[in-house]
Formats: sequence, structure tokens, C-alpha cells
Amino acid sequence: MRPNGMDLNCDMGELPDAVHDGTQDALMASVTSANIACGGHAGDEPMMEATIRQALRHGVGIGAHPGFPDRANFGRIEAPMTPGQIAETVYEQVGALDRIAQRCGATIGHVKPHGALYNLAARDAATARAIADGVARWRRDVILVGLAGSAMLEAFLQAGFQTAAEAFADRAYEPDGRLRSRRLPGALIDEPRAAAAQALRIALRQQVVATDGSVVAIQPQTICIHGDTPGCVRIAAVVASTLREAGVGLKGLG
Repeated sequence: MRPNGMDLNCDMGELPDAVHDGTQDALMASVTSANIACGGHAGDEPMMEATIRQALRHGVGIGAHPGFPDRANFGRIEAPMTPGQIAETVYEQVGALDRIAQRCGATIGHVKPHGALYNLAARDAATARAIADGVARWRRDVILVGLAGSAMLEAFLQAGFQTAAEAFADRAYEPDGRLRSRRLPGALIDEPRAAAAQALRIALRQQVVATDGSVVAIQPQTICIHGDTPGCVRIAAVVASTLREAGVGLKGLG
């Protein structure tokens, strides 16, 4: 049975060139939600504003994308932060994006952690609770996005948030449902047809094939394409058209 619809999200506002050279505008034509860097791992006020305005023009849902405040490593290395410190930086980052969103007449509808913070929260409930605590200091009426099948989603639910389970079109999976580390070969799926095939399997069969050939069952509401994956514009276009041709409608999280 085909699903009623699937959100297609993309991490944005992270690369200055992509914000201004037309890359993000092209991506917005294919996706339904944008996760916007909030100045922690990447992004600044002009990039946030430009990305929000692009999303508004394309009718794309706006989300906050907080990460470890480590710009040198793009938030992809775990930082030695306490749960209290994680809650504080998440609160500060989503608040920074929200101030700009309000200035643009936009509303933030979801929050998705970035990089190492996301991966740590997927396996560590204390980190996931800290993220939820930080968001709760700002607002509770938003959707928290987390890895399908992970402890992160359960912690978000226990904190009283609506959640959206996420899968990835452009990342490889390990047999336990974790994403393959970017430090290992084959972590990225950057061939558009391969990414589209994975997205279609996710949407229609609710499963992915892991690196060892085993099948991992997942039940996502949203599929991610990274805005810094090589060829991301073409990947997003092929994924979106493949899903639509298969009868999978694309719709936002809200």
C-alpha cells in the first residue's frame, strides 16, 4: 500500500556559496522541509535570513537545525558537553533562528539536531532529553525530528513533543539501524538513482538494506537529503520525481 505522503527534508543554511549561488533555491524546488543551521556548527544571521526567505518563496516548511557549537569540525565530532550545556546551546540556537524567522514573518515548525549531536542522541537518551529540554525552554508546539527506530524519538515523546521519524536517502545504514560513520567508506550515497531507489524502498516498503546486505525495518515520516552532499540538487530532483512517479505524494511535516 502506498503511503498518503512523505516529507522530503534538506539541511540548509550551512554553506555560504550554496545559499547565494542558486543551489539552495534549486533544492527548495524539490523538498518540502528545510532544516536551517542556527549559528552553532554553521550559519550566521544573513545566511539564516536568506534561507528563510528562500523557503517562504517556495512554500517549504522551516525548521531549526542546532548542532554542537564547533564550526571548525562542522558539528560532526562529539563535543565534551554536559546535558545542561547541550540544553543551553540548543535553546540559544533555536532562539537565534526564531528571532530572524519572526522578522521575516515565518514560523519554525520543527527542530532537527545536526551531525554528531544527532548521532549521539540516537543512542544516548540523556543527550536526547537535553535537546528536548533546550527546545522546551523556547517552545513546545514544534515537531522534533529524530532517527527512525532510535532512542531519541522515545525520549522526545516522553518529553511531551510530537515527533517525526527520519530516514536518509543519501546515507548508508549499519545492520543495527545506525547511519554508517562518515569516516568509513561508502557512508554517502551520491549517485542520484541509487539515492532515489533507497528513498523509494523507504517510502513503499519501510525498510533499508544495510551495508552487510541485511534488511532494516523503519517507519519514517520524513526522508533527508543533505545539502552538502556532492550533486545534492540532482539527487533531490531525482528522489522527488521518483517518489511522485510511484504515487508517493510529497507533503510537509506540519
